[in-house]
Amino acid sequence: MSETKAIRVERDGPVMVLTMDRPEVLNALDPPAHRQLAEALDQYAADDDLHVAILTGAGEKAFCVGSDLKARAEMGGDDMPRAGFGGIAERFDLMKPVIAAINGHAIGGGMEMVLACDLALAVPTAKFGLPEVRVGLAASGGLHRLARQLPTKHAMEIALSGELFSAERALEYGLINRVVDAGALMQAATELANGLLAGAPMALRATKQMMLDGLGKPSLAAAFGAGYSEYEAMLSSEDAIEGSAAFLERRKPVWKNR
Repeated sequence: MSETKAIRVERDGPVMVLTMDRPEVLNALDPPAHRQLAEALDQYAADDDLHVAILTGAGEKAFCVGSDLKARAEMGGDDMPRAGFGGIAERFDLMKPVIAAINGHAIGGGMEMVLACDLALAVPTAKFGLPEVRVGLAASGGLHRLARQLPTKHAMEIALSGELFSAERALEYGLINRVVDAGALMQAATELANGLLAGAPMALRATKQMMLDGLGKPSLAAAFGAGYSEYEAMLSSEDAIEGSAAFLERRKPVWKNR
């Protein structure tokens, strides 16, 4: 029996759109969905012609509400890929940007996926939360990202209470970049992706690597003094020369990703 496709993968030039396509279970992920999403993100990372990814969910109710508990019970566990929930929660080597287009509730593992994305837009009706404590569990890796992205008191309230909160509150926390009307979500995500594409692909990767890896250094001075492979590659690239030339010639640069 062939495996049901749980993830839709589409390409629009240098942009990959990944859609969790299980609206009948609010896009909860079962083991095949985890694996398919991990494989799609592997493809995104490896393809030199892809520079920005958009991650979203099918339907109008949910981005992702976590694990498919029925499938978990039937299979005896989640059978999670090495890159963690949804193939992204524990993926630490992807230097290309990922935009979350949050079309509905992002709860549990769904919120972990949002925390793992670089930018996020959400519809006004979206709800967020890590409710694991209310069923006797802890939110695992999501707690580590939460503690690094939000002020401690906000992160603690979200994690310890397990309460859901609104898109407006997520915006106040800085968890998302902005709230967008439902009918305009994918257009806004595409416009954001196109805005990123104005930058050189190698510069995008260097920027993400320096910001994220620098956070792991023990001090600001250590972050400044560290080496960053994507930055070194960018400095010696043709695109670095092209960017300066285009600026001086008052024209739009033509990026070659080399």
